[in-house]
Amino acid sequence: MTATLTPRPPATRRAGRGGFLRTLHAEWTKFRTVRGWVLAMAGALLVTIVIGLLGTAAPGGRGADSASYPKGPGGEAVNDSFYFIHKTLTGDGALTVALRSLTGVADTGTGKTAQGVQPWAKAGIIVKESLVQGSPYAAVMATGGHGVRMQYDYTHDTAGPSGKVSQESPRWLRLVRSGDSLTGSTSTDGSHWTEVGRAKLPGLARTVQAGLFATSPEAKQDTAAGAGFSPAVATGTFGSPALTGDWSRGAWSGTQVGGDAGTSGSYTNTTEGGFAQTDGGFTVTGAGDIAPVVGGPVMGVGFSVENFLVGTFAGLIVVIALGTVFITGEYRRGLLRTTMAATPLRSRVLGAKALVAGGVASAVGLVAAAITVPVGERSARGRGFHVFPVTSATEARVMVGTGLLCAAAAVLALGVGALLRRSGTAVALVIASIVLPFLLATSGVLPPGVSEWLLRVTPAAGFAVQQTLPQYAQVLSVYEPSTGYYPLAPWAGLAVLCGYAVLAFGLAVVRLRGRDV
Repeated sequence: MTATLTPRPPATRRAGRGGFLRTLHAEWTKFRTVRGWVLAMAGALLVTIVIGLLGTAAPGGRGADSASYPKGPGGEAVNDSFYFIHKTLTGDGALTVALRSLTGVADTGTGKTAQGVQPWAKAGIIVKESLVQGSPYAAVMATGGHGVRMQYDYTHDTAGPSGKVSQESPRWLRLVRSGDSLTGSTSTDGSHWTEVGRAKLPGLARTVQAGLFATSPEAKQDTAAGAGFSPAVATGTFGSPALTGDWSRGAWSGTQVGGDAGTSGSYTNTTEGGFAQTDGGFTVTGAGDIAPVVGGPVMGVGFSVENFLVGTFAGLIVVIALGTVFITGEYRRGLLRTTMAATPLRSRVLGAKALVAGGVASAVGLVAAAITVPVGERSARGRGFHVFPVTSATEARVMVGTGLLCAAAAVLALGVGALLRRSGTAVALVIASIVLPFLLATSGVLPPGVSEWLLRVTPAAGFAVQQTLPQYAQVLSVYEPSTGYYPLAPWAGLAVLCGYAVLAFGLAVVRLRGRDV
């Protein structure tokens, strides 16, 4: 005899959905009618905003004229400071030159200088739309420690042949323009060429500035107080440039693009940028960088978006406490038996509680971020501080992510509360797993490796959803949690926290089904 499976009638399915909605409504009614819980969530909102704004309310600044970074073609904050000897190129053309040496000097901070070129010091050929900082460019260059590179529009970097430049081992460099396409090549003998890379600069002006440049970011110094940075310069020695195309006539012009060395480097006390003609060629000395601005100690005085959300950890403490009490309070008062009698499906009750707690917490985080970020940015700029620019999409991700961070923390607290059934223990455990690792990792009191480990494997990884500082391999900085860099990508970090929340909720459902309330 063959058994047949009879589908549940539609009316039964509708009743199930209706039953959950009734349970959800009942849990929402519980929450909104307990004045203390509503006031606690209002307090979480307030403390997140107040601490975020007070934490970035340092007095002073650098003046309104320094309240923003130059922006590259993609809207990113950039350093665009270098010494440039240039001519005007109209239409297509090419520049070829031999780079005979690349040397450098750094200020040790003790009144003395030390010889040695920095790994990301650069000297080579550049085609730049104008002398305005942030304008499009493409360059082929030799570096102090990373071989020949093709770089363009600040964020793009292509590696070429390795090796250092010296009198015994010079490098020939060539940059060819064809419309809005530029091709960089290199050679060790001036005859046999290797293509390094190609750049596409849409809308590049017909008339551009092109020539030779040198620049150097600050030098990383290890001292008794830890890693630091000090001013450095680079000097490139070039042969006579070979030009093809429609170039301006007359002598080469020398310009310090940006007027100074920017935030990634500055001149030493004994050296300034400039150029000189020697043996038919040029010696060019410069400092700064042509690259994106990153966070950390070389960023200068300023704030990033996540700085305005520093109060999130305080708001989370309130959210965690309330998420826990939302279930343990019913255990303590014996009200859960009444709830279960009205709704026999225990997982339904816990699911409704999770939606209410997570939904309210998400609203608190989202509203707090939506208020704090724009208000903090306007306040900081008004006081003359730099604010690290981000796209609208990134800012929206941070705001929505802050809401999801709070929601996941509330669900985790609810699950742990249902498992332990003791408010104090559950609250302490969840705070110790989310807030404490975050504070330890970002305060700099722990070694970087330990801090990164904490932000990978603990629920505190969820704070990564607020990060906005990009990391670039071609920019020297301190990429650590203490300077705003997390080991996981934003959504990956949030996924770790959500994983813990789902695990705690699942175990709570199993326990609630298996034991009497």
